[in-house]
Amino acid sequence: MLNCRPNLMPIARLPPEAVNRIAAGEVIERPAAAVKELVENALDAGAARVAVRIERGGLGLVSVEDDGGGIPRDELTLAVERHATSKLIAGVGGDVDLLNIHTMGFRGEALPSIGAVARLSITSKTRGAGDAWRIDVEGGALTPPKPAAWASLSASGTLVEVRDLFFATPARLKFMKSERAEMMAVSDVVKRLAMARPDVAFTLEHDGRASLRLSAEANPENEGRRARLAAILGADFAPNCIALDQVRDEVRMSGFAGLPTFHRGTREHQHLFVNGRPVKDKLIVGAVRAAYQDLLARDRHPVAALFLDLPPSEVDVNVHPAKTEVRFRDAALVRGLIVGALSHALAGAGHRASTTTARSALGGFRAPQTPQPGLRAWGVAEESLAYDFAPSGRVESSWTAGVPAGEAVEAAPPSAGETPAVQEEDAQFFPLGAARAQIHETYIVAQTEDGIVIVDQHAAHERLVYERMKQMLTNGGVRRQGLLIPEVVELDASEAEALLARAEELAQLGLVIEPFGPGVVLVRETPALLGHIDAAGLLKDLADDIAELGEANTLKERLEDVCSSMACRGSVRAGRRLTGEEMNALLRHMEATPFSGQCNHGRPTYVELKLADIEKLFGRR
Repeated sequence: MLNCRPNLMPIARLPPEAVNRIAAGEVIERPAAAVKELVENALDAGAARVAVRIERGGLGLVSVEDDGGGIPRDELTLAVERHATSKLIAGVGGDVDLLNIHTMGFRGEALPSIGAVARLSITSKTRGAGDAWRIDVEGGALTPPKPAAWASLSASGTLVEVRDLFFATPARLKFMKSERAEMMAVSDVVKRLAMARPDVAFTLEHDGRASLRLSAEANPENEGRRARLAAILGADFAPNCIALDQVRDEVRMSGFAGLPTFHRGTREHQHLFVNGRPVKDKLIVGAVRAAYQDLLARDRHPVAALFLDLPPSEVDVNVHPAKTEVRFRDAALVRGLIVGALSHALAGAGHRASTTTARSALGGFRAPQTPQPGLRAWGVAEESLAYDFAPSGRVESSWTAGVPAGEAVEAAPPSAGETPAVQEEDAQFFPLGAARAQIHETYIVAQTEDGIVIVDQHAAHERLVYERMKQMLTNGGVRRQGLLIPEVVELDASEAEALLARAEELAQLGLVIEPFGPGVVLVRETPALLGHIDAAGLLKDLADDIAELGEANTLKERLEDVCSSMACRGSVRAGRRLTGEEMNALLRHMEATPFSGQCNHGRPTYVELKLADIEKLFGRR
């Protein structure tokens, strides 16, 4: 008979030192984790100021000083014992409600875990106390409290110093990254906690150099929060974000999210805070993606700081030793709230585009080395400029952009309403101004009250067509136009199969196709909104796009993906000369259409240059 317990000794309790070191491996896996635990303790103690100092990426020293309430002398010893905490109160019968947490920390494991693997000292002074007291723990060995000097100017507070982290577990040091990488991890932790608490001042020093210095904000709920986020996420965030504030049942979501044209290459700039606690949760990834799904390219990600406040009983913060993950009782409600609040705020942003596009445009201008008269000095041929001014009088109110002359013209998008009748001399007072020229049959130049606007006609029309197609989908389907002679399109067998598999979805978008032999598709109807189109080119492009979409999307997402592709392929192209009426109609519809500041791929549809900036280019100011 086989021995079921080979080489095993009798079951026995581990010594306390081993238990603490095991716990340290769960809670304190790197210097940044120690900083997180200590700063959270400071915030729970009511600190208005938190100062963090580290050396050698935190492996040499982690120091966290606060001006909170402090720890009484007779509680210092308890503070470094496992499972001892001031943040949970036992009820009748000794029961503790672990689903009703109101503090940042609560486990009572951080200090003993740190003391088990490092040289830990805690110096603290309570309000009204005559002396400060200090306790030391080295590799788990405790020294009794003793009086200490209190160098801080604050009346009370705590200074925690952690030296030689992991000296008692040298094997752990092999898993540390470079000092710079550990420093960046510490900085990220402090910044996230600072975003959560704009009412608290934070400083961070590394090897004697200040890397972060944030003053407390006077109005932490509104503009103070925006200012704190801008100080951390960059000065461009404040003018390029939209405010969020929605409530559903007992859950409130507030915060700020970047305009679609203000985006990044990774999701690292998306932050979620639950009841003031910074957490990393897959929920935010899916919710934010859903809200921005038809506003950004798939490899770009928006910047956002979202704050969820809900009853503590509705969220479990006890699912991870480091408290970086949470579990919601009603995850569907939370996800729906995030998507709904973001979608509502983005729709309300209208045609706004980020200011960074204008700055990038201005940065691209360079004066010629040898100025020459005429436009050729700037590398632009005079004959390439087609000045299509609108005739005097009123701008046409029909939807004309992108529809060849003589063909039926669709009415204005339902979401936009009719294009207002505008006197040409008054058009410049509209947000996107009055069309003055078309350059290279691609870009519309418009004059505003205090500058100029340059519009990418294809990108702008693509967004307008897409928004209208979405509206039509909501109202029952896109209007179709039958072809007098159905068009026969030859494709690869796999392409034809992929298209025909989605024939029903394409029909909802106004494109009616049917099989016509191996690898051949017959086009009977096309979206009326697109006017005359190259059906063969459209089908080939759609086949490529559908091949990239996969089958994981929901029906709505799949429809909108194909809808976006169709709008892109069928919109007015660069190289098409527009009349003045067409250009102005495009501008007016952009002003009245949600999300028109960016195309379906997240690129800006226009750039606005203020007159003051243009004057700087020419040295006028």
